[in-house]
Amino acid sequence: MRSLRDLVPIPRRWPGALVLALALPLAGCATDPERPAAKPAVSSSTPAGATATAAPDAREQLRVDGRTRGYLLHRPAVTGDGPMPLVVAFHGRGSDAAGLREQTRLEKAAGARGMLVAYPEGLGQGWGAGTQKTARRPDPDLDVRFTEALVEHLVRTEHADPERVYVAGFSNGGSMALRVAAQRPGLLAGAASVSGQLPSGAAAVEPTGPVPVMVVYGADDPVRPLAGWPSPPPDPEEPIVPTRSARDSAEAFAAAGHAGRPVTERERGYDRTVWHLGGGPAATVQLLVVHDAGHTWPGSSLTPPQGFGATSRALDATDTVLDFFAAA
Repeated sequence: MRSLRDLVPIPRRWPGALVLALALPLAGCATDPERPAAKPAVSSSTPAGATATAAPDAREQLRVDGRTRGYLLHRPAVTGDGPMPLVVAFHGRGSDAAGLREQTRLEKAAGARGMLVAYPEGLGQGWGAGTQKTARRPDPDLDVRFTEALVEHLVRTEHADPERVYVAGFSNGGSMALRVAAQRPGLLAGAASVSGQLPSGAAAVEPTGPVPVMVVYGADDPVRPLAGWPSPPPDPEEPIVPTRSARDSAEAFAAAGHAGRPVTERERGYDRTVWHLGGGPAATVQLLVVHDAGHTWPGSSLTPPQGFGATSRALDATDTVLDFFAAA
């Protein structure tokens, strides 16, 4: 597997001290109103010498910006001699790391490929996927810094490969994965979002550099429509973040990567649109619009909540995303 650095020169930046979806997909979720320091101070409950030879599954903690953040870590049972690819997977709003693990079984498929999987826990069971400050999220960059810190920590302690770091997520977690890809393209070799779009309006997120991205979206999503949600209704707890459409989200990454004209092909159960990035044929942005699918993870065995629509069996989003990462 190759990272985008093999195709397009991208500087890896480790800022500050690190010099590094299930229910409603509303970006900018509730959190402690305390404002953290501008740069993350990082400490860990995991010994510095921990490696992938430790227990295959563990609940870990990492101290970032004065907060203790939790995550589930899955280590592959069999590893090679070299560093391992890493997938950071963000749960949806109202869910948690264990819920996303059950929904996607990413750790099972990724473990068979020799990949580490980290499922971080969002504050208030959600993620600051948008850039707008709110009363409940006065520091909208908190989760971006946490992600950077988590990646740096796992590179140092778990033998994760800094050239093969990927992010994925569902719903609000999918939007969070897109935000990390947009604002930290040099950190990643690829990103994937299922049922998550780029925030727009006052919370807008704009891609800043080339990175392979896949967006998987249900054509009949009743929660946050395929066409986006430019004017969501008011919410008494926290503003609902507007989003651009799934296609506009993908096109934004294609434009940032100087992609050529897209090609759309109809496949069994979904339509796939592909933009080839300027770095070479292996680096792409892809949009998969899944027929007869709602706000769900295609291929999941879990029954979605009422009102979320149907789960497609036309493709397995877990394998599709990991195959995309492998080709990036």
